[in-house]
Amino acid sequence: MESLLVIANAEAGSADQEALASALEVLHGRASVEVAATANPGELDGVLHRAGSRSIVVAGGDGSLHSVISVLHRRNELRDKRLGLLPLGTGNDFARHLGIPLDPEEAAEVLVTGTARTVDLLVDECGNVVVNNVHVGAGAQASRSGAAWKERLGALGVGGLNLGRLGYPLGVAQSIFAPPSLRLRVEVDGEVVNDFDHPVLMVAVGNGSSVGGGAELTPAADTADGLVDVMISRSAGAMARLGYLAGVARGTHPQRRDVDYLRGRTVTVTGEEFYASADGEVYGPERSRTWRVESAAYSLILP
Repeated sequence: MESLLVIANAEAGSADQEALASALEVLHGRASVEVAATANPGELDGVLHRAGSRSIVVAGGDGSLHSVISVLHRRNELRDKRLGLLPLGTGNDFARHLGIPLDPEEAAEVLVTGTARTVDLLVDECGNVVVNNVHVGAGAQASRSGAAWKERLGALGVGGLNLGRLGYPLGVAQSIFAPPSLRLRVEVDGEVVNDFDHPVLMVAVGNGSSVGGGAELTPAADTADGLVDVMISRSAGAMARLGYLAGVARGTHPQRRDVDYLRGRTVTVTGEEFYASADGEVYGPERSRTWRVESAAYSLILP
C-alpha cells in the first residue's frame, strides 16, 4: 500500500478543507495517509524532516509546492523524494501545465494510479528555486497588484468559484495602464539577446507555461526538456501593450515583432532595479539575477 505524507496549509479556508476531505475520501483504504498542517516555514521543515521514504503530497497551489521543494532542495534531499500534488490553490498553473486534474477527487486518483516522472527545476545564484515561472517587469508589477486583489477577494466566492482567482487579471489590467519600461540586459546561455538600448515591458523565464491562473507567458515550455523558455516583450505604447495582452490571452504573442522567444539553460537579467515574481512570490528590488536549469531535479506523480 502506498504511504503518503500530505502537507496542508493550517490556515486554509473552509472550501480548501472540504476539497481536501473529498480527496482523502478517495485515498481511504488505498493508501496509508498522514495529514500534517503547517502554518510557517519552521513547522514545514520539521514535518519534512520526518517524511522518511513516504511520498510527499502538497495540498495547495504553486506557492505551496514552491515552499516544499525549496526546503527539500536546501537540504539536498529533493532528488531522492517522490512528490505529489493536490491542486488547492487559486491559480494552479503548474498542475494545469502538467495535466494534473484540478478536481480534488480526480487529482487524488492520480496519486494512486499515476506514474512518477522527473521534472526540471530553476535555481538562481542564491540557491532560490523556481518551480513554474519567474518574470520581471509588467508581469511582476501585475503580481504585486494582483496579490493585493487576491487578498481582498479571496474570502469571496460565487458557487464553486473563488474570486481570488481574479486577482492576477485585475493586476494585469492595472499594469497595462501604468506599465514599467525597464532598461535591462538579458543573456541566454551567455549570449546577449536584449541590451540596455532596448527597454523591455517584461521578461518571463518559464519551466511551466502559464501564470496567474492561465496566462500563458511561455506557451511552449516543457518541464522535462532540460531547457527554459524565455520571452522578452518590448511592446511600447498603449495600442502595442493592448495587442500584446490580447496575444497572451490567445497564446500568439511569441509571433509578434516586438517579442523575442528563445530557449536555453541559463538566463541572466541585469540593469536598473527590477522586481521579480517567482511562483507568485514577489521579491526585489534587484539589479542582477541568474537562473539555471537543474534537469530532472525531482520526481512528481503525474497522470
